Amino acid sequence: QAQLVEAGGGLVQAGGSLRLSCAASGRTFIRYNMAWFRQAPGKGRELVAATIWSGGITNYADSVKGRFTISRDNAKNTVYLQMNNLKPEDTAVYYCAGGATLAITLASAYRDWGQGTQVTVSS
Repeated sequence: QAQLVEAGGGLVQAGGSLRLSCAASGRTFIRYNMAWFRQAPGKGRELVAATIWSGGITNYADSVKGRFTISRDNAKNTVYLQMNNLKPEDTAVYYCAGGATLAITLASAYRDWGQGTQVTVSS
């Protein structure tokens, strides 16, 4: 089991950028598929982006394609989410998740979750 700690959230104006990071402890990170989910007030948790263990396959929500990029550095046990051209509707708590199954778009595929980091985009 891995422990995941997110960082990098904050308040930004629309059109701005943030980079989230998720540091994982434990030796399983290199075998883990990783993802970022988000949950806005009053809404369910939704997938933002996911990547398989090698980083060779990625998946994005339609709402963030072309603006967000997920990447990972297995040597540093860290996954990143670069968020550009942020919009007020991107405001949410962002969660890092890790798991070993191949259904990378499903929250149920991830066993380990971080505590979340708040991203607020002002208009």
